[in-house]
Amino acid sequence: MIVAFGADELTIAFTAAMAMLPAVVLAPIIGNVIDRIPFKKLMLILLLVEIIMTLGFIFIDSLEYLWVLMVLIFFRSAAASMLFSAEMTLFPKLVSGEMLKNTNEIHSIIWSLCYAVGMAIGGIATYYMGFDTAFMIDALLYGVAVILLLGLQLNIEKVEHTDSHLQMFKDGFSYLLSKKKILHLILLHASIGLTSFDALITLLADFEYKTLIAVPLAIGWMNATRALGLMIGPFFISSIINKNNLHYFFVLQGLAILLWSQLEYHFYYALAGLFVTGFFITTLWSYTYLLIQEETESKYMGRVISYNDMFFMLSNVVTALFIGYASKWGMSLEGITIILGLGFIVVAFYYHWFKKNYLL
Repeated sequence: MIVAFGADELTIAFTAAMAMLPAVVLAPIIGNVIDRIPFKKLMLILLLVEIIMTLGFIFIDSLEYLWVLMVLIFFRSAAASMLFSAEMTLFPKLVSGEMLKNTNEIHSIIWSLCYAVGMAIGGIATYYMGFDTAFMIDALLYGVAVILLLGLQLNIEKVEHTDSHLQMFKDGFSYLLSKKKILHLILLHASIGLTSFDALITLLADFEYKTLIAVPLAIGWMNATRALGLMIGPFFISSIINKNNLHYFFVLQGLAILLWSQLEYHFYYALAGLFVTGFFITTLWSYTYLLIQEETESKYMGRVISYNDMFFMLSNVVTALFIGYASKWGMSLEGITIILGLGFIVVAFYYHWFKKNYLL
């Protein structure tokens, strides 16, 4: 939509970053809310917020109202971030061990499937029916989620928190600082934010592919192809990844991005490259998340998870802004992609150091 309105590289990058910012600036609040409010009640409120904000997109018809769009995106993403953190806090309360690992992966695969289908249908709906219809369909799907939620039965032992929000924040922050191992795991998980390609994909669609295929369709098919890799990868990787070989998968992720950098100026080759980049992401994301969940005490889970999501989203924001500014300053999109790929090679060395100092 903003490409159609004539947005430049920085506007595209800031819009992508705004979708990730709430998890960064609201992390302490999100953690306290998750630990206090029952999951089902919280999820219902958050889904209603997402419906209202999504319908608000319909009233944006030019870049003159970009600031309104940014506000809507902020609140919609704040609700989405809180909902996601609440889900990841819920899982360790229901399952543990190998089942928790499988649950994380199944959750991620389902998310990837919805992302792939959503991006493909979203691109087609936008191209043939317009932005407003796409937003209304989006809001309708949230409405379906509300109906499903109302029928959900959960039996979870409620943990009463009598401390003030400020005290809970202090306790959670102190707990996190005292757990150096968790801090390193959070940084490792945050590195997956280097795969935040939304701004890069939009720029490629706008600069390189628009003479071949309409921009909405290009964005839709590119994201759908990447998400297909996200969905399929765990079926091949899940059974072989472990604490001893995790660094090799960071290397493979970096090499996959480097491969994409050499293919991205040819649309159909680029789709193959994007599929490979997505192949390792789901497993890296879910496995590093599992390591954090296993190391965290139950009563601090919501706050630690929210801080983890804060660092992860901060990594996404920095990546999006790097893509926008680097492109604005004249760096080629290929060069930007190469830097992101090399970042994972560095992370592999970081994990190797972490393993020797904290896991052996």
